[in-house]
Amino acid sequence: MIETRPHLNRMPAADRRQQLLETALDLFSQKGFGGTTTKEIAAAAGVTEAIIFRHFPNKQALYTAVLDYKLSTSELQDWLAETKACMDRNDDAGLLGAIARNTLRGYRADPRMERILLFAALEGHELGLGHHRRLAIPIFEVLRSYVVRRQRAGALRGFNPGAIIEAIAGVAQHYAMMTGMFGYKPPDDLSDEEAIETFTKIVMNGIQPAKKPKSKA
Repeated sequence: MIETRPHLNRMPAADRRQQLLETALDLFSQKGFGGTTTKEIAAAAGVTEAIIFRHFPNKQALYTAVLDYKLSTSELQDWLAETKACMDRNDDAGLLGAIARNTLRGYRADPRMERILLFAALEGHELGLGHHRRLAIPIFEVLRSYVVRRQRAGALRGFNPGAIIEAIAGVAQHYAMMTGMFGYKPPDDLSDEEAIETFTKIVMNGIQPAKKPKSKA
């Protein structure tokens, strides 16, 4: 029996690498790291495994490159710039809204990376989880430090500052998963912007200092 080989369309190296990353992203998001083989990735891309190993020394290196690939997009840099602008002008509600908006936007635009991270958690795959922590923890600490500063200024109540950040990010993430992955319809045809505004108001109303009643003249 004659072995058939994939028909290879010649591509510039950069284009081929991007194609392999996109293909690997698809499969890792569908089957996780442990359930995906380089042979499957090669077949889906229409190349041989040898082509993969020209660009990546092994599956683990390909997986790491996939994680870096989605995190190097301009969307992340745009969001970081937006949050910095909110912090520079002490816009507490704007910052919370930006956190919720970025969370929802990520799920809506391309949920594959979120699925990869869920698989990594289920598999106990430390490479994927550790990679995410190295990116997320420094960002979290910047946001937490901002809350601490605003609490010291008396603008926010003295709740645990990390819990405040987790509150807005967590509710937005849960909503995104329920409506984007689990098939639930938004309640009352709620738009994403309406949801973001509602989540922001709920958190802000809970962390702003209580207004003192006006004294009678």
